[in-house]
Amino acid sequence: MSDLSPRTDRPAMAFIPRSSFLVWLNLAITLLIGGAGFGLGFAQGLSAQLVILYTVISSAVLFWLINYVAVVFESRRAAVQESETGEGARSASGAKGVWQGNRALIIAMGLLLIAYLIVTATVPAFRTVPNLLGFLLLEAILVFAFKVSGVFVHGRSAFIGLIVLLALIVISSFTIPGFLSGPNIKAILLFAAFLGIACVGQTLVALLGGLDLSIPFVIGASNIGLLYLIGLGVPSWLAFAIVLTVGGIIGLINGVLSYRLQGQALILTLGMGFAVAGFVQILTSIGSSFSGNVYGTVPGWLQNLAAMNGVTFGLAVPPTILLWIVLAVIVIIALRYSAYGRYIYALGGNRRSAKLVGVSEFKYWTLAYTISGCFAALTGSLLLGWSGGGFIGVGDQYLFTTLAAVVIGGTSLMGGYGGYGFTVIGVLVLQVLSAFLIGIGLKYEWQQFIFGLLILPMVALYGRMPHIRSQV
Repeated sequence: MSDLSPRTDRPAMAFIPRSSFLVWLNLAITLLIGGAGFGLGFAQGLSAQLVILYTVISSAVLFWLINYVAVVFESRRAAVQESETGEGARSASGAKGVWQGNRALIIAMGLLLIAYLIVTATVPAFRTVPNLLGFLLLEAILVFAFKVSGVFVHGRSAFIGLIVLLALIVISSFTIPGFLSGPNIKAILLFAAFLGIACVGQTLVALLGGLDLSIPFVIGASNIGLLYLIGLGVPSWLAFAIVLTVGGIIGLINGVLSYRLQGQALILTLGMGFAVAGFVQILTSIGSSFSGNVYGTVPGWLQNLAAMNGVTFGLAVPPTILLWIVLAVIVIIALRYSAYGRYIYALGGNRRSAKLVGVSEFKYWTLAYTISGCFAALTGSLLLGWSGGGFIGVGDQYLFTTLAAVVIGGTSLMGGYGGYGFTVIGVLVLQVLSAFLIGIGLKYEWQQFIFGLLILPMVALYGRMPHIRSQV
């Protein structure tokens, strides 16, 4: 194993890179972000003293952090170069060497350029100098993220996700008036909460190496099923509990069948989703001419729970946002410190080894799918409180976005690597990106196209990392 500690010819606590170019680059990045915060502070109506104080402190911390990362990166690179000997260690030169060492980065920058050109060609209002500068800034941040992320062996995907999220926020705040306003931030967090809750089960299933494509159909079925039960006179709290229980049972069936038919989880869960959605539509359309839609009165407590004007302990914050935060903390801690979390990673990393030490694959596989079904039903119920009416197609977009959030966050679909904290980053990236695309006037189909272009480089990047099975 090579020595990755800093070189002895530099002080241990040094935080200034050897390369003067890196120092100037880091200073430029700091000034750019600090200037953006300076302008946004005045735009938000803060006093000049506070704006100056916050700008100075944040710029100093940011400059130190970027330089520290650059020093670590230089030290690691120097150690790797020193450990390479012989002809096999000679790197390729010229264009071929650049391509071999930066394929994922080049592909990502190329796809981003294609997305920018398409948006520019189709949205005349987007053809402005600030948008061009924003695009160039995003490309620069992407280069920085790819290059520096190699230092973070275990948190590379999280680091890149955070950098992309920061870039999207900065660019959106420049190009869209009011992007950082209170109502817009609340809307982004609320929709992120819906998606994040739906992604709990998808993350657990992905950590085991499976997929759950029934999630959007369970969301839609729960949405109309809950209002249907309330319309029949069932107490709202009891109807809510019934819907969550049925969602868990559907997930349990998915888990049992997909375990018995190994390798068929994708098709099986998709078929189960179609069956559930169709059955609920048949049931709720009896005596009604509105198939797929249910009309009725949504309980006040459910409206307050998920509507934009919801209130939490007197604060104008929808309780769903706080619910998601609490769930995220619980899931992250459980995956990291509980026996269930350790067994999930063990099974996803190497099923055979986990079985040899007595871990029941059937138990944890079915439990993950049961949790997925329960949280999908919870998402559908919360969306009823947000919309005020039942609609079977309310979960359609979650077929794509739950998978996208998991992939963008960096959780491996092969199992064994990632976590819900990674998924939270992916959820926020998707929602900020969606708010940006809506803000510049793109329609839903174009948003899906851009999401696809975002996923491709992420998959290319994470696909280069060795799977956990090859490291144990």
